[in-house]
Amino acid sequence: MIPQIHKQGANTLGLLSYLYGKGTHEEHVDPHLVASFDGMSPDPGRDTTATKKDLGQLLDQPLHLLAADQRPDKHVWHCSVRAAPDDPVLADEQWADIARRIVAATGIDPGDGAGCRWAAVRHADDHIHIVATLVREDGRRPDHHRSGKRAQAEARLIEKELGLHQVARGDGTAAQRPTSAERHKAKRQGRERTAREELRETVRRAVTGATSDEEFFDRLASAGLLIRKRAAPSGDLLGYKVALPDDRNAQGEPVFYPGARLAPDLSLPRIRERWSGDAQDVPAARREDAIRTGPGSPAAARRGTASVAWQAVLVVEHGNDAVAAAHIAAAGEVLDALAKTSAAHTRRELRDAATAFERASRSHVRAVRGHDRALRQAARDLVQSGPALGRGEDGATTAMAIDMLFFLITAAAHWHARKGHAQQAEAATRAAAHLRTAYQAASAQPLGVLYQRGRRLSRPMLQRQTVLVREALPELAEQILAEPGWYALAATVAEAEAAGHDPAALLSDLAARRELGTADSVSDVLVWRMRQAADLPADASHLPETSTAGSRSARAGRRPGPPSLAGGAAGRRHRARPGEFR
Repeated sequence: MIPQIHKQGANTLGLLSYLYGKGTHEEHVDPHLVASFDGMSPDPGRDTTATKKDLGQLLDQPLHLLAADQRPDKHVWHCSVRAAPDDPVLADEQWADIARRIVAATGIDPGDGAGCRWAAVRHADDHIHIVATLVREDGRRPDHHRSGKRAQAEARLIEKELGLHQVARGDGTAAQRPTSAERHKAKRQGRERTAREELRETVRRAVTGATSDEEFFDRLASAGLLIRKRAAPSGDLLGYKVALPDDRNAQGEPVFYPGARLAPDLSLPRIRERWSGDAQDVPAARREDAIRTGPGSPAAARRGTASVAWQAVLVVEHGNDAVAAAHIAAAGEVLDALAKTSAAHTRRELRDAATAFERASRSHVRAVRGHDRALRQAARDLVQSGPALGRGEDGATTAMAIDMLFFLITAAAHWHARKGHAQQAEAATRAAAHLRTAYQAASAQPLGVLYQRGRRLSRPMLQRQTVLVREALPELAEQILAEPGWYALAATVAEAEAAGHDPAALLSDLAARRELGTADSVSDVLVWRMRQAADLPADASHLPETSTAGSRSARAGRRPGPPSLAGGAAGRRHRARPGEFR
């Protein structure tokens, strides 16, 4: 249940005319009063003898008892209270009780017998509007300071008592929601999202991996946005605004939004913290090398992302709060970059994951930038390497990257849960769910190829690998050998052995890195981690059937990463929950 305090107004009758009217698209059905300050106020919706003017005059009566110079300029208080889409339809009596509780909690009518006059109007199944005059019966102004937070707190209690959908508590770091007018405008224009939401996503992606003001604004311009910059008399750039070219006001002018109004971390000073952190402690020679080096292949960028994401998991799990917060924020950039450059069959879920995780990227724990350079560079590499479709190991390396990002996002959900950041934890969990679906789409083909290769291995080789698995992982061996994914693992073990690695040592190290006993498919878990640890091609579809990786040189001392999403929370039915590490 979401209560929203709207801007104070000066026209009670005008607001009542809207609430009792047909709505912008005739969406108001049966407008009527469900409660009022005295329980006897005229109802223009159900009483044919009552008018909206009658109700307005009754509500404003205390206002006119004051001298003209003592009346507040904006005296109309307006609060909407909306139920969740999956909540049952509440009766008028229930909405009436909700209205009385909200006006009491916010200080509009605290129950002292001299509160403000108010009325609650219902014109849809899922919400009500409360209108009040901000002058008490005794002529004083009400104490409605922080009424929004007070209404939210009361709504949480109402949800529990009525068994409604329980909304996670906020902390004031969320991006501003679209207004009702913005939503109606988007609907009239046939947009799926409001201009504010489209701009927020576009600006967020423009920031991804950027390293300077110039690059950031070039990306905004390339995305087709209108840009206005705000400069000091000295010429120093202070801020910016953006607009969609076709989003106009009644005068035909573009509607601009400052970055800070899109999201708290999209103001220019907050954006600059990212690339100023990138430059800290980086030698000039390395910065010049990074500038000279052209974009690598999409597959290499995805492999690099998987490796960096694993290191970030350890930081989020064990680092200090400020550094962990920086890595969590940078993880959002990586998700944006991967969504922007991935193939169509994974792009939608990755985009939804990035959008959901946007809420989890901010909290009151201020991020210390600079320590997140590796993740931001991974995001930059993904953007610069471009779309992956049809270029090398697309599906396999995308699956590898998603695999590790899932663990990073899940670690972020756990971190937020431990800190009591309910909305952020919930957002990260939703993002992880989208990553599960994206992983399944990306991994199906490469894992299928490995499965077929494993089925074609000779019986003596399979027997030898069976013995190897039983010796290396005695507690998990029987589970692994009974899984369909065993054949894909067998093919991977064969490649690792042909490349000069000790597969028994690899398997033992992989199993020790993260607990595997509760995974749905341990073999799927080990496939990606072994391929990454042994530097094997992610996509085995073009390798010869014999000596699968014989020409590759082993990388001595390379440490494997954690187990894969495929056999843990993403691939099948297992779900990681806040506070529960895998």
